[in-house]
Amino acid sequence: MSRIGKKPIPVPDGVTIEIRPGSVAVRGPKGDLEERVSPAMTLTQEDGQVVVARPTDRGDHRALHGLTRTLVANMVTGVTQGFQKRLEIQGVGYRAALKGRDLELALGYSHPVSVKAPEGIEFEVPQPTRVIVKGNSKQQVGELAANIRKKRPPEPYKGKGIRYEGEYVARKVGKRA
Repeated sequence: MSRIGKKPIPVPDGVTIEIRPGSVAVRGPKGDLEERVSPAMTLTQEDGQVVVARPTDRGDHRALHGLTRTLVANMVTGVTQGFQKRLEIQGVGYRAALKGRDLELALGYSHPVSVKAPEGIEFEVPQPTRVIVKGNSKQQVGELAANIRKKRPPEPYKGKGIRYEGEYVARKVGKRA
């Protein structure tokens, strides 16, 4: 049996979960999230927790079991605590600034690179070389952080570019005389 799938999801106070056929809606202090789930999975809510059950032990049902439980647990975490990704910018003249809700990056190109903040996502720039992407959807936060990193990924010779906080970039030796 799936070890992840059989764990019950605790529902904290202030969070309401609405289970419909094929979808789950979660409301909490940090907003609302809705996700489609497989209609084969059975979700039941009892005494402060949600339990996900699967119909059979077939391989695709076992995979969906753990996935469904993780998606719902991430939604509960998102509407209570939220998610964030931290990015570091390294390089001479590379920096970030907020323009309203949007992020403006100077990355060594001839023009500034602008990143629009989608609904439910906000940027924080505590220093010109640090960016924090915050939101209640783990998928949206991770995808937007990856798209920002893609604007100028870290290069292996000087290490310049945008990287996740704590990310190790393997450095290469340059030309040898």
